[in-house]
Amino acid sequence: MHAANMDTRNPTRVLDEAIAGACARIAPAWPLDRLIAVNPLWTRTSATMPEVAAEWAALAHGRLLMPRDWFREQWHKGLVTREHLARAIAVSGATATLDQLIAALDETPAAVAPFPLYSDAVDGCTDGVHQMAWREYITHNISQLCAAYFDAGQAQIQPDRQGGLYAMWRRYISKDLGPRLLMGLTGYRTMARQLPAGPTAAIEAMLEELAVPVELQEQYLAALLYSVNGWSSWCAYERWQARLAGRDDDHLVDLLAVRLGWDWLLHRSGKAPEAVPRWASVLARWPSSLEGARDAGALDWLWQRAAELAYQVSVAEEFISRPTPAPRPGGFAVQAVFCIDVRSEVFRRALERQGAAVQTLGFAGFFGLPIEYQPLGAQAARPQLPGLLAPALRVADGCDPGCGEAPGDRRHARLALRDRIRRFKTGALSTFSFVETGGPLYGLEMLAQTLGRGRPEPTMATAGLPRAQRRLVRPRLVGDVEGRELGLAARIELAEGILRAMSLTRDFAPLVLLAGHGSETVNNPQAAAYDCGACCGQTGEVNARVLADLMNDAAIRRGLVARGIVIPDGTHFLAGLHNTTTDEVALFDLDRVPPALGRNVAALEDWLAAAGQAARRERAASLGLAGLDDRALQDAITLRARDWSEVRPEWGLAGNAAFVVAPRTRTAGLNLAGRAFLHDYRWQDDDGFRVLELIMTAPMVVTHWINMQYYTSTVDNERFGSGNKVLHNVVGARIGVFEGNGGDLRIGLPMQSLHDGRQWVHTPLRLSVFIEAPREAIDGIIARHDKVRELVDNGWLFLLRIDSETGDVESRADGSWASFAVHRGDQERAARGS
Repeated sequence: MHAANMDTRNPTRVLDEAIAGACARIAPAWPLDRLIAVNPLWTRTSATMPEVAAEWAALAHGRLLMPRDWFREQWHKGLVTREHLARAIAVSGATATLDQLIAALDETPAAVAPFPLYSDAVDGCTDGVHQMAWREYITHNISQLCAAYFDAGQAQIQPDRQGGLYAMWRRYISKDLGPRLLMGLTGYRTMARQLPAGPTAAIEAMLEELAVPVELQEQYLAALLYSVNGWSSWCAYERWQARLAGRDDDHLVDLLAVRLGWDWLLHRSGKAPEAVPRWASVLARWPSSLEGARDAGALDWLWQRAAELAYQVSVAEEFISRPTPAPRPGGFAVQAVFCIDVRSEVFRRALERQGAAVQTLGFAGFFGLPIEYQPLGAQAARPQLPGLLAPALRVADGCDPGCGEAPGDRRHARLALRDRIRRFKTGALSTFSFVETGGPLYGLEMLAQTLGRGRPEPTMATAGLPRAQRRLVRPRLVGDVEGRELGLAARIELAEGILRAMSLTRDFAPLVLLAGHGSETVNNPQAAAYDCGACCGQTGEVNARVLADLMNDAAIRRGLVARGIVIPDGTHFLAGLHNTTTDEVALFDLDRVPPALGRNVAALEDWLAAAGQAARRERAASLGLAGLDDRALQDAITLRARDWSEVRPEWGLAGNAAFVVAPRTRTAGLNLAGRAFLHDYRWQDDDGFRVLELIMTAPMVVTHWINMQYYTSTVDNERFGSGNKVLHNVVGARIGVFEGNGGDLRIGLPMQSLHDGRQWVHTPLRLSVFIEAPREAIDGIIARHDKVRELVDNGWLFLLRIDSETGDVESRADGSWASFAVHRGDQERAARGS
């Protein structure tokens, strides 16, 4: 907005809008105990991705593209060809030529002049005496402040949080000698006390003194938040959770006032007087620098689009080159429903190869249950659903006869003791005492884990439970989150909705496996990132067991008949958990399986074991374990899962690139290399396309979040990733990690999740979504949902449609559809002609 227009408006309202606009640019980052993947630019999807990349380069000194040597490698390996470059130029409407793109690989890209903060202007005037730049010092200082303020039980002494984060900073800075002793700053303690008590009033006063023009205030405030992006993301999470609960949270505004306060202190104190004219010059040329950042990345974005087209062509040709599959008739012995997670694609292929009696399906791993879960003995519940949503239902553990008296109280006491030991072990004042008293035994335990002889770390479901009790404790749906009982009609409606969304409404097998998933790893603060993102960073065990109970309920089945879904009396739903680290599947509640299905269960266990062997063989090379026989391979992978020093227990979702929404018959037999999320869907059974709408507004968004977390962590690990996991230290018991003992809070994935030490394991491509449904249905959903339309129209993901009769593929761009795939020879001739 131009300054001339803004001058006529209420100054207070203009400032409020600038603050709100800056804060709205920050996406949330979830804590360690529910560490889900997030698009860290989620709030910026109203602009195109190249536009956001230019802004990110200018305001945050960051990047959203790989360096040119990576594209050069793709070119020399033949992964990106002339035909892909020609298509990238055509679909982008660019004026560049093939020769220009190829020549650019050997050119140095134009430099982007990032927008400096006032503290950067001071750093540019220093004489090199100090050991630390002001930007670095300020980040460290704010980070320590936030770690103390938001601490969730790790610190021995809790700080005075009265008045909020900004108020705590004013008290803290007025007593802190560090800036004077370490950085030579004087007078700051008195100046800090002179600031307004409220953060918004303080921001207004400080912006005025720094002479930031009204039209640049939002960008400058955003740049301040980006300079502490980790803690900004944490404050955005606090706000996200509050708004899900119908409240609000202003920690992000407080943090903004604190970060601006440091620039103001440097200006007010007269530190480096020559920074003042330098700062005025920066403000004058800032509007033109953003445009320069846009121009600098134009050719690189064409290379990025060509790499994405290369992948899309390879997948589309798989669909086009095979005959249109006919629906398979019923008669399966087992139907197995897995999470859409890309790791399930490998296991599903392996399981289906065990015989025609097995059918697999893909569905979001929370199994459609909007639940929070309260474990036995816990005082609070944790969410077990996508982070986009707020729980509506409550699940709590119940205990079968044989648990004894007050099992919850006894478990709570055991968990409290374990927590006290953890605090003693990690506390600054007790660390040496722990080493002296418990060190030898702890060392033996670590040695056993290193040699693969250690015990698996207990999961949240089993921690604090004696082994004999574990089989007696079962999660049960107890009602809604307000404590009201969920009546039969509501349970029937819930079950119907899930079955229809799952595309499982007929031809039921005698045994239906609901396979959630989770990982196995030790000494890994970010372990939840390997678990089920649709379950808010938990394993899918609870959701699978609760849904199995619902589907096995005779009253619910009778109610489903009236809704057109008939589950045979002889069908039983069984819950399981796919361990994605070891590719083993555990089955639950086997004591409730009817005796008549004993053979089916035995056969399923054999098939799962064989599928696990095949999946491990497929993954062996990427883990550096190629050439081992099956027994040795299983032992080696088990060792990785239980070795406290292993930094790559598994690759997680590295390589993810596609989301396929189609019947399994469309993808069965195709090797999608563990790179595709697979969601079963039959549009012919979807009345009013309500299921498709649910998929495009929930699972598609979740897969986009996962894809963008891997993408951004790869292209800019310094700002979007978490660096070297060997150096991680937990912050605030559950908030996140530092890389080392300070700096900003680190978000995103560590390098060890993306790179094997020699080459990238993850290829940063935006998500390609293939949907088998009529184009009118897809277009209607896009028209009704602004966020979906932004993702598609602004290039945050790519939408392609599979024709259900021919298998042909068409892509959507600029609101219309065009044939996507042509014969390879035609593509090559078109490229040569270009």
